[in-house]
Amino acid sequence: MDALFSPLASALGASVDQIKLIWCLLIAYPLGSLFIRIPSSQPNLKHAFNLFISVFFFIPVLNLQWGFLQLLGSVLVTYFIAANLRGPNMPWIVFMQVYLFVMGHLTINHVIRVVYGLSYETVEVTGPQMVLAMKLTTFAWNVYDDRRPKEDLDKWQLQRRVTKYPTLLEFLGFAFYFPGVLVGPYLDYASYTSLVDESLFKSVEATKPMRRAIPDGRKRVAYRKMLTGLVFLGFFVVLNPSYNFSTALTPWFAEQSLLYRIAVFQFYGFVERSKYYAIWTLTEGASILTGLGFTGFGLAGESLWEGAANIKILEIELPSNFKVLLDSWNINTNIWLRECVYKRVTPKGEKPGFRSTLVTFVTSAFWHGIAIGYYLTFILGGFITYVGRKCRAGFRPLVTPPPGTPTTWVKRVYDLSGTLFSILLLNFVAAPFMLLSFTDSMEAWSRLGWYGCWIVGCGVVFFDGGGSKYLQSLQKKQGYVVDAKKPPTPSPDVVAPLESAVEELKTRVN
Repeated sequence: MDALFSPLASALGASVDQIKLIWCLLIAYPLGSLFIRIPSSQPNLKHAFNLFISVFFFIPVLNLQWGFLQLLGSVLVTYFIAANLRGPNMPWIVFMQVYLFVMGHLTINHVIRVVYGLSYETVEVTGPQMVLAMKLTTFAWNVYDDRRPKEDLDKWQLQRRVTKYPTLLEFLGFAFYFPGVLVGPYLDYASYTSLVDESLFKSVEATKPMRRAIPDGRKRVAYRKMLTGLVFLGFFVVLNPSYNFSTALTPWFAEQSLLYRIAVFQFYGFVERSKYYAIWTLTEGASILTGLGFTGFGLAGESLWEGAANIKILEIELPSNFKVLLDSWNINTNIWLRECVYKRVTPKGEKPGFRSTLVTFVTSAFWHGIAIGYYLTFILGGFITYVGRKCRAGFRPLVTPPPGTPTTWVKRVYDLSGTLFSILLLNFVAAPFMLLSFTDSMEAWSRLGWYGCWIVGCGVVFFDGGGSKYLQSLQKKQGYVVDAKKPPTPSPDVVAPLESAVEELKTRVN
């Protein structure tokens, strides 16, 4: 089918693979409208529809026959292992046999991509495999959770456990849910079944009589997402060739003043992120058309469709602090890391510590690929979150006015500073993620005056050198009660790599 897409690719200056991927994401919109028209009384037809469309995407369109067979093999192995392995060691057997099978297979494909020099404009199986790795490992843990005593489960585990093992067709429909099969969103099996049987919309039935309990407003929200995604896609296509992180490696960039380099680099970061905004927003809209993502009704009675989101763009571009930024980026992957890695490697009765954080960090890095740039981003990101938490704990109580009183100018300066530093650090730490190589990453950072390292390093020295204790003493003078023994509240979505590792390492050294 390449001949059908080549003229458009030539006209836009894009690769044929990129055009085919975007076409798959867009054709998923009318297909999503067909999917939701299949009655809930015909679930097998919905499962078969998902499988058929995914096969169509992979084989005739993307020409990934071997890649699809790899995915299918991972799905079948997971299905039979999760069904037949039982006993007290079930979680670790699942972790070793299912989790490492999928992740090991994914890592091999990442190595193949590097060895053969495949650019990230080439669509191949690693992207879909990254999504599938999250699905299959989550499913395995959800199956195990149903075999555990209910009192041992937390809220998420209780809601997501698989109480009835699926048929092979049901599992294939889940694994190859077509709007998210290429680039996400990832969803767990309980969410998929509630979509198929329409129990996701049960809250609607009690509010107004309808032939089918599907809320109004779904198409409006979905096509608004499509328009947003296309705008960001056009923005990326037009600007990225000239404005990207690689520009920092050019002689022209080195000739500019340091302040100018830092300022223009922030714009490069926005252009680089627009690609992710485009792809994830397009897939979110197609998922909403199938019915996924319904989260209830707003104050004005409008239907809300926020459950399929993988990003919150405004919170990323204008965050109040770095934690808010992290909570709004790649949301589903962060949930997977928390629920299927971070909490699972923590022994029963213990709090997550250095080992849990280290395993989560390694898993996240391997999941993304083998390029050293990923590791540079995650390591520095861990220290950024550490300093950010110390900053919030130390300064925010001092500048926050009492409840019911107007916001002070000091609090406004604090908020503005949080936004400014978050964006500056985001673009600095994201550079290796896009440049990939160690040499290019170090060169880009050096041309930026290492400003991100200076900010984080000074923060670590200040807070660990007595700054935290000094700020706590000021809080006590102002009447703010400081509970030093109270553990930090974990983010609902994000496990910050190395944050708790930094804490524990400092404790061990002291």
